[in-house]
Amino acid sequence: MGLLTNRVERNEIKLGDHIYTYRAVFTYSHHERILSSNCYFKGYLFDGIYLGGSKVVHFRPERNLNLSTEASSDVYDSMSCPTFPDCGFRQPNSGVVLSCLDCFLKNGSLYCFEYGVSPSVFLAKIRGGTCTTAASDSPETVVHRAMYLLQNGFGNYDVFQNNCEDFAMYCKTGLLIVDKQGVGRSGQASSIIGAPLAAILSSPLKLLMPSPVGVATMTAGMYCMSRYATDIGVRTDVIKVAVEDLAVNLGWADDNEEEVTEVEESSMTQITR
Repeated sequence: MGLLTNRVERNEIKLGDHIYTYRAVFTYSHHERILSSNCYFKGYLFDGIYLGGSKVVHFRPERNLNLSTEASSDVYDSMSCPTFPDCGFRQPNSGVVLSCLDCFLKNGSLYCFEYGVSPSVFLAKIRGGTCTTAASDSPETVVHRAMYLLQNGFGNYDVFQNNCEDFAMYCKTGLLIVDKQGVGRSGQASSIIGAPLAAILSSPLKLLMPSPVGVATMTAGMYCMSRYATDIGVRTDVIKVAVEDLAVNLGWADDNEEEVTEVEESSMTQITR
């Protein structure tokens, strides 16, 4: 891997690696812990966690998983994979999916997300969502988190605050952002927000810099700095959360309790009638 690309060959990826692939346009990537991945939506990139044995675990919008294959050719089910019978496995009402590497890539190129890079390397990367200054935990810990979330879910998918890259980065680091109203962990989301913001902030400089090259350089600098400021490795509003406590920290447990309470109240109402 280098400054220009994180592309790797299949024999180079290891247990617990965070892998990703591009789909159609290079505007957003889908990240997964190499465990299995069936996520591919037109115009997006996908991330996952590698489990070894050509299996990937990844996170995708639940609504796309519930569509029938007749409704969309992008929807994957286990019956369409001749290699792995468990490819496409997921729990009900969960967007965390187990896939084989072939179904995850869908003939796309394979890339490996970098962890623990220096600030200079991070800033040199033009595209967001390819690296972080945060250190990765051990492969065994990463795989444990991914498998636990495969069985218990990762909450509701949100393209800005809880996407496939957020899933993969949590599996790798165990870090969560305390401020739930801010930008998520993913570098892709930060890039989507950071690029227009940099353009807006640098627009007044046109009055001081008549050269288009100077304005473009300043905009690029602001864009890189905005990405760096939102990187999970340098943010101060992050905490380490055990995967077993994830539901409580993200409020999923409260939501489940409310659902259970509503069901119990409904049942009691029917009994008293």
